Amino acid sequence: MSSALLATSPAEEPVPFCRVTITPEARAAADRALAGGWVTTGPEVREFEREFAAAVGSAHAVAVSSCTAALELSLRALELAPGARVLTPAMTFAGAVHAIIHAGLVPVLVDVDPDSLMPRPDHVASAASRCGGSQAMVVVHFGGAPAAVEVLAEAARLPLGRVVEDAAHALWTRVGGRAVGSISAATCFSFYATKNLPIGEGGMVTTDDPQLANTVHRSRLHGMSADAWRRYLPGGSWRYDVDVAGLKANMTDVSAAIGRAQLRHLARWQDRRAEIACRYSRLLSQIPGIRLPQVGGDGRHAWHLYVIQTTPELGVSRDELAADLAAAGVDTSVHFIPVHQLSYFREALGDHHGLLPGTDSAARRVLSLPMYPAMTDAQVDRVCDAVADVAEAGVARRRVARGAVSA
Repeated sequence: MSSALLATSPAEEPVPFCRVTITPEARAAADRALAGGWVTTGPEVREFEREFAAAVGSAHAVAVSSCTAALELSLRALELAPGARVLTPAMTFAGAVHAIIHAGLVPVLVDVDPDSLMPRPDHVASAASRCGGSQAMVVVHFGGAPAAVEVLAEAARLPLGRVVEDAAHALWTRVGGRAVGSISAATCFSFYATKNLPIGEGGMVTTDDPQLANTVHRSRLHGMSADAWRRYLPGGSWRYDVDVAGLKANMTDVSAAIGRAQLRHLARWQDRRAEIACRYSRLLSQIPGIRLPQVGGDGRHAWHLYVIQTTPELGVSRDELAADLAAAGVDTSVHFIPVHQLSYFREALGDHHGLLPGTDSAARRVLSLPMYPAMTDAQVDRVCDAVADVAEAGVARRRVARGAVSA
C-alpha cells in the first residue's frame, strides 16, 4: 500500500526514535571519575544526590542502579505486610509491575482514560473496591504529563505516605506548583539512555522522609550499614551490620559524574522538548485521523514522549502507520504494551478481560513519535509530512473503495 510511496530516498537520513546526547562536560567528568581511582559508589554519587535533590526540591535523594530498583526499594521501605495490594496503572512498563512483585506485594491493575492514558479518580476507586482495599499505590506520570497525585490518593483512600510516584518520564514535570519529586512518600526517576536526563543506566529515589531515605540508602547495597567508600576512608572501620533485606542496586561514581554534568544542561534540553512538542501539535493538528496528546492537567509537561493516537478517519491502523513511517525512514515506538497483555502477567495476575476497557482501547492506537532535544525542526517537519502522506493515501484508498461500491 502506501509503504511503497513513502520509501526513503537515498539522500534522506532516517529520523531515529531517539538520539542520545552525552555532552563534552559529561565525557570529561567520566574521565575524571576514572582517573580518581574510585569508580564505584563514592563522592561523585554523594554530590549527585545532593544536586539532584536541590533540582527537584526534595530533602533527600538516593542514587540507585535503575528506576525499577528505585520502585522496588521504595515499596520495600513502606514496610507493608507481605502480599499487600498495590494499585498501579495497566498502561505502564513491565518492569514497574515486576518491582511490586519482587517487593513481595500484589499488583492491582487500574484502568486508564483512553485520552490522557492515566487513571481517573473513578478508575482508582473502582480498582480499590474490586480488590477489597489497597495498602499502597504507584502513580505514573505517563509520558511526562502531570498526574493528579493527591486527587488519586484520595480516591484510593490512601495517605500520601503510601504513594510512590513512577517518574521515569517525569523529570521536570510539575503538578500544580510543586515539582515531581517532592509530593509523595517517594518518587522514582530513570536515567536510562532515552530519558530526559540520559546517563545510560541509573535511577534516583527522592523523598522528604529521612527514615525512608535511610532505608533505601542501606537497602541499595545489600542492607549494609556502611558502604565500602566510607569503610575505606582514612580512619574508617571494616565493621558493618546488615539489618534489612537488601539488593545490589547502587550507582557508580562514573555514572554519577556523567549525571552531574548532564544535569547542568537539563533546562535547555527541556526548553527544546517543549518547542518540538509545540511544533508537532501545530503541524499534526491539520491531519485527519490523528489524535494529539492530551495536555490538560494542572502543572507542567516534561515531554519525555510525544504520543499520538490513530482514529478510523486515518484509514489505516496504528500498526500500518508505524510500518509506513518506518518505510519512510521514521522510527517510532509504542508505550506501552499493557502488562495484562503480556504472557507472564496474564498468568500471574489473572484474567482482566473486560475490566480494563480504556487501556485495551488505547493500546491499539498509541504511537510514540521521535522526541529528543537534538531533533531539528526539519526532522520534525519530515515526521509530520510522512504522517500526512499516510493520511492522504488512506483518503485516496477510501475514495477508490467508495467508487467501486457505487459502481
